[in-house]
Amino acid sequence: MKVTFLGTGTSQGVPSIGCDCEVCSSLDFRDKRLRTSIHIEANGNSFVIDAGPDFRQQMLRERINHLDAVIFTHEHKDHTAGLDDIRPFNFKQNSSMPVYGRKNVLESLKREYSYAFSEHKYPGIPLIDLIEIENKPFNVKGVTFTPIEVIHCQLPVFGYRINDFTYITDANAIAENEMDKIRGSRVVVLNALHRKEHISHYNLDQAIEVLNELKPEMAYLVHMSHNMGLHRDVEKILPNFIQLAYDGLRLEI
Repeated sequence: MKVTFLGTGTSQGVPSIGCDCEVCSSLDFRDKRLRTSIHIEANGNSFVIDAGPDFRQQMLRERINHLDAVIFTHEHKDHTAGLDDIRPFNFKQNSSMPVYGRKNVLESLKREYSYAFSEHKYPGIPLIDLIEIENKPFNVKGVTFTPIEVIHCQLPVFGYRINDFTYITDANAIAENEMDKIRGSRVVVLNALHRKEHISHYNLDQAIEVLNELKPEMAYLVHMSHNMGLHRDVEKILPNFIQLAYDGLRLEI
């Protein structure tokens, strides 16, 4: 299985409009973070988890020419605002795009993209097949996704485990029974917004604490704001098995 980090930042990420902090003005490509999303290649299939406002740019940058499904973690706009840009895949593949999410996510997509679900469809609109998922494993083209329900302030959000890889983007609490689903993963991706405490995201210390408990072979931090600091500086203080992810990072798992 191949994983590409399409984006590792947030809407408070880099570059920020009007911000001249050292991160936003950094020339290190690792400090240039688009909104958080990943691409997965497994069993010859191509999946994206989340399609935020930078979706089109990310697809073009990584030269992803085929997409079999989009799987959403939750309904916040920094994770869903790029869904309209699946249209080129509709045209090229001559098919609707399967889109997976829990009920509240799909209801939000119907509201936000009402034109795609209207009775009388305008020519050229995105073609979307909504598929509801629950907190139990589901199969997409022979690949099993196991949801990990985490809490994002008061909002339940899904992370996903695929084989030995677990991906969690927006969390500040994980129940013990959901932690059990993660245990044994060789690679864990977890959000860490910045260094101060936050109402809906783990900060750096909290993310490290969770990962120290899980003890994967390798862990990567995502969903960083510019307040996290420079990539090179944060890397120096992380445990050996934890790294900051960066846009374009590729893993084989």
